[in-house]
Amino acid sequence: MPGQATEAQPSDRRPSDRRRFLAAGAAAVGAATVGQLALAGTARAADPTLPSGVFTLGVASGDPLPDGVVLWTRLAPDPLNGGGMPDRAVDVAWQVAEDPRFRRIVRQGTAQALPALGHSVHVDVRGLRPHREYWYRFRAADQISPAGRTRTAPSPHAATPLRLALASCQNWQHGYFTPYADMAEQDPDAVLFIGDYIYESTPAATGPRRHEGSGEPYSLVQYRNRYAQYHTDPDLARMHAQAPWIVTFDDHEVDNDWAGEIPQDPDKQPHDAFVARLTAAYQAYYEHMPVRATAVPNGPHIKMYRSLDFGSLARLQVLDTRQYRSDQVTTQEAAQNPLLTMLGAEQKQWLLDGLRRSPARWNLIGSQIMMAETDRLAGPGKLWFYDAWDGYQAERNELMAEFAQVRNPVVLSGDRHLTMISDLKRDFADPSSPVVGAEFVGTSISSNGDQDQAAFHAEFDPLVPDNPHWKLLDAHRGYHLFDIDRGGIDAQVRIVDTVVQPRSAARTLARLRVENGRPGVELV
Repeated sequence: MPGQATEAQPSDRRPSDRRRFLAAGAAAVGAATVGQLALAGTARAADPTLPSGVFTLGVASGDPLPDGVVLWTRLAPDPLNGGGMPDRAVDVAWQVAEDPRFRRIVRQGTAQALPALGHSVHVDVRGLRPHREYWYRFRAADQISPAGRTRTAPSPHAATPLRLALASCQNWQHGYFTPYADMAEQDPDAVLFIGDYIYESTPAATGPRRHEGSGEPYSLVQYRNRYAQYHTDPDLARMHAQAPWIVTFDDHEVDNDWAGEIPQDPDKQPHDAFVARLTAAYQAYYEHMPVRATAVPNGPHIKMYRSLDFGSLARLQVLDTRQYRSDQVTTQEAAQNPLLTMLGAEQKQWLLDGLRRSPARWNLIGSQIMMAETDRLAGPGKLWFYDAWDGYQAERNELMAEFAQVRNPVVLSGDRHLTMISDLKRDFADPSSPVVGAEFVGTSISSNGDQDQAAFHAEFDPLVPDNPHWKLLDAHRGYHLFDIDRGGIDAQVRIVDTVVQPRSAARTLARLRVENGRPGVELV
C-alpha cells in the first residue's frame, strides 16, 4: 500500500530534529495502482521553473533484499556548480517494471526531491519478488530519467548462486573508470564497493583528468560537486544503472587517513573544523549513494555497517573501519595495545553476533582495509602497515579466533591499490598457525593509474618469504569477480591494459578458488 515507512534508527543516539526531517524525506516507500502513473504514452506538462537536463547524474539501485531494493537519483542540471536546482521541493515520480519497456509495471509512486538533501531521491521499494530482475525510472515534470535495471536478493532459504563484483578506489585524476565497462559485460548480480568512491585531493594538471574546483572539498556544496563529477563518468554511470550496489566508505570520501574525529593533520584542521567537514562529507555521501534512510547522517555521525543476506548461500556483513577506530599508531609496540579498536565496541559485537548466528554457507565480510598481515621488512623483524588491521593487532587476533569457529569466512577488502590475495592465519606471528579464512584485497579501479609493474614487483617480491600467507600479488587496475555457490567460490582477477585512455581491453589475470569447508584460497 502507498505510504511512508519508519526506518530503524542508525544508533542508540536520539536523532536530532534535522535528522528526523531528512529521514522522513528519504524514506519514500510505496506502491501505487498501475493506472495512477503512466510515464509512457501520456503527455506531462513542462515545468517552466525546472531547468532542462535534471537527470545528468543517472540512476542507481542498492542494498537488495528478497522483497525490495533502494532506487536513487539526484536532480542536478548544473552538476558541478551546486546542482542548479530551484530552492524548492520537486515531486519525482518513479516506476518499477518487470520488463525493460515498462509494459508490466509492478510498483510506482511519487517521492520528493528536497533542497535539504541536494534534490536527491531515495525510494525504498518493497513488495517485489525474490531473485528477480526489475527495471526502474524516474520522472520530474516532463523529463524522464534513463532506465536502470536491478535485482532482488533470493528468498531466505534459497541457495541460488551469486555473482558478486568487488571494486574500490576510483581516483578521477589518475584515470578513466574503464574497468566498469568490462564489469558491465560480466553482468554481476551485485557490486560491493568497499571505499574511496571519490578523492578529496586538490585539482592537478598532470593526470589524464582534472578534479573540479580549486582545492580540497570542505563544505557541503564542494563535496556535492566532487561527487557529481564522479557520477558523470559514463562507465560508472552505466554500471550503477545495471546492477544494485552495496557501498561503504573509506578515508578519501572525507580526508586521507582520518580516524574517528581525528584528521590526518590535526595541526591544520582543528577539531571543530574537522567535525564540520565530517558533517558535510557524510551528507554528500548519503545524497549520492543508493542506501536506505538508516544511513541518513546525524551531524558528524552516519550508520553504514549493516548485513545483507543472499538466501541461505551467503551473508555479507559490511564494516565501517573509519568512524569508530582509535587513531593510527606508528610503532610495533603501540600496535599491540589491547585497548586499540578498529570497529568500536558496538560494531564489533554486531559483527560477532552476525557471524555466530549466521545460517549461511558463506560468511563474507566487507572490510575497507586489509586484514591479513603485511610485513614490509625483508628478513628478521617486522614493519607493519599501521593504517590497516596490522595497526590493531589485539582486535584482529580476536577476530581470527572467531573465524576459526565460523563457517567459511571470506574477507573482501580494498584500499591498497593492488591485488593481494591471502590466507588468513589464526596467529600471524606463528608460521605454523592454522589457516582460518581467506582474504581478497581488490585492486583499484583507477587509483595509481597505469602502475609500473616492474617497480612494483621489485618492491614486493622480496617480501614474499616474510609473508607466506600471500597467494597472489599484482598492481594492474581492475576489479575482482566472484561466482559463489554451495561448493565453493570461483574468483577472477579482472584487469585492464590501461586507465589513461577512455577505452581498454580487459582480461582475466588469474583464477582462484575457495572450497567449502576448507579455509584458505588457492590459485587455479
